[in-house]
Amino acid sequence: MKIAHKIATALFTVSLLGAVTGCASTNTKEGTGEYVDDSVITTKVKASIFNEPSLKSTEINVETFKGTVQLSGFVAQPEDIAKAGNIARGVKGVTNVKNDIHVK
Repeated sequence: MKIAHKIATALFTVSLLGAVTGCASTNTKEGTGEYVDDSVITTKVKASIFNEPSLKSTEINVETFKGTVQLSGFVAQPEDIAKAGNIARGVKGVTNVKNDIHVK
């Protein structure tokens, strides 16, 4: 009975450690909390771009990874590229902006 108890305890410990490290972030993978934070940042950036009447928000894509926002898509005017980048930088939580927007 003691052996079965020790094996069960060992298996529980290993599975618990696996669950904890499975939620941890790495350089290429977000942790659960970071994913939620990045989803909020993405939503705020999209809303801010949508509220800018001179930008067609349906043609601008926003992705966020560990606070870095990547903008991609197309705009009508060259100055709209900088405008979208500035809007994204103004959102709380954004640490960096990679602006890959192009003019149609």
